[in-house]
Parts: sequence; structure tokens; C-alpha cells
Amino acid sequence: MISSAPPRSTPCLNSDSTSELSSDSATQGRITAAFGRRFLVECADGRVRDCVTRGKRTDYACGDQVSVTAQNDGQGVIDNCLPRQTLLYRSDRWKQKLIAANVTQMVTVVAPVPSFDLDVLDCCLAAAEHAGIRPLIVLNKADLPESAKSAVALELYTAMGYPLLKLIATQGVDELRAHLTGHRSVLVGESGMGKSTILNQLAPQVRALTQEVSASLGTGKHTTSHARLHHLDAGSDIIDTPGVQSFGLHHLGVADLASAFIEFRPYIGQCRFRDCRHLEEPGCAILAAHEAGHIDTRRLAVYRRLAAENLRQQKQF
Repeated sequence: MISSAPPRSTPCLNSDSTSELSSDSATQGRITAAFGRRFLVECADGRVRDCVTRGKRTDYACGDQVSVTAQNDGQGVIDNCLPRQTLLYRSDRWKQKLIAANVTQMVTVVAPVPSFDLDVLDCCLAAAEHAGIRPLIVLNKADLPESAKSAVALELYTAMGYPLLKLIATQGVDELRAHLTGHRSVLVGESGMGKSTILNQLAPQVRALTQEVSASLGTGKHTTSHARLHHLDAGSDIIDTPGVQSFGLHHLGVADLASAFIEFRPYIGQCRFRDCRHLEEPGCAILAAHEAGHIDTRRLAVYRRLAAENLRQQKQF
């Protein structure tokens, strides 16, 4: 079953040692949109400011609680970041991409058309597990004939304890809305899964807001290349994110990676060797569990590929 451990606290990367407001001109706020080195911050005084960062720092994420020095009613400078409760991010061998901070739930959207990649789903779930974020899988376009095959593929995840919601977003999202109440959720998934349709149903004001953002940034039109936080009600938010084609986990060591595969957890610590990497070592409890039919072959293969990639990268540095 899914771990019920509380989310771990994650400080901002390279953040200043102090998280207190630095001067009388500063105000606290939450980042509601991230555009490279520019951020929209919803400040405590009720204003949304277009903010830049000090120096060349870009290690802020949508959802971060920050202190801002206001330059005027519409602009400001981010001074520092308050400690995070959670941080969802992905990484490859060259760089990392911060996705969302201080979220309590990750909603991963899949759909039968276009077909989704189970390996990407595995990586999303592993990242959420490592960050201490509650996962929810949404099978959108559940009215399509192909959805039956998708539902069968997802039975593995429901058997492990992951919640699954079948949805036809074009017909309404009330059932999903109930799962979002009281959470700050992040919406993730591959392109074409219907995230935009879901978001427009949840928050009809999104189109108007994104047009305003595009005008203020001079981008001409809104694109889905940036994360954006939307309020659903007084106690519920959702962060929309761009579609992904891969979800790297190069920031996880082998031990953390194994723990992020929840079906491995009952067997961790039972291997012959304390530093077992669960690849080809003799006396590996996880490999024995696989041979006994308790661990899925494809999921084990995904873990092995990710672990081998991370070990190769460690040897290069």
C-alpha cells in the first residue's frame, strides 16, 4: 500500500540561510507562474507582481512561498524562498527541472488515445513517492473503446494501492473535483492526454488568466510550456504543467529509487548483501520476489534501467 509517512521538508536549492523577510519593504507571496527567470507572485498584500530574481538564480518553482521586495504595484524582486514542504522535479544527466513545490497531491493523467507510456507513469509515481506526495491516476477519455485495454494495464497499479479515477472530461469533472478538495495538486502527464480539457472544466477562468499573462509578458499568446497555479476554492489549488515525453529520475540514488517502487518495500533490507542494488546480485530478495510472481517483470525492468543509468552517471563524476 501507499506510504502514509508525512511529506519531507525540502529547502530551496542553494537558498539563503535565512527564510525571514529581509526588510520593511518586503512582503511574502506564493509563486503562481514560472517563466524561466520571471515569476508571477501572488503577494500577501493582494497584488500579483511580475518578479525577477536576484543574480542568476532560477531555482524556484510554482507553488514556492517566497519573500519579495516590491518595486511598485506590479513588479518586484524575489529575495529568497521559505522552506518547502514538498518538491516535485525531474532530472536527466545534464540538468534538473523543478515542476511544483508545496503540493500535497500529484494527479497523473493518462488516456487511451493517444496511447500513454507506462514507463513515464512509473517514473511520475516514483518521483511522487520519493517526494512524499499523494498520487492519483486519472484515466481520461474513458468513453473510448480503447479505454478497456488501458484499464487492464492499470490494474497492476490499483492492485498496489494506487487510486484510479476513470473520467470523461468533456462531460464533466465533478468526481475529480471531489478528490482535489483541500489539496494543492499538480497536474502532470504526457501531451494529448486531455489535461487542458480537465483544467478548463475545473477552472473556466483559465483562458482569461492565461491571456492576461501572455499580454503582460509580451509573448503574444499563451503556450503550455510553463507551470501555472490556479485557485479552485478557498482551500484548494491546482498547478498545471506542460506535457512530458519522459520523466528522468537521475537525482535519485539506487536506494531511494528502490524505495520509490512501492512493491519493493516489503523486501528491502532482506537481501544477502546490505548494499544490494537489486540488479544481478546473488541473494537479492527483490529478484526472488519477482521470481515468485510478487513483482511485475516490466516494473522490475524499468527499475533496472533507471538504476543502471544512475550508476553510470555516478561513475562519470
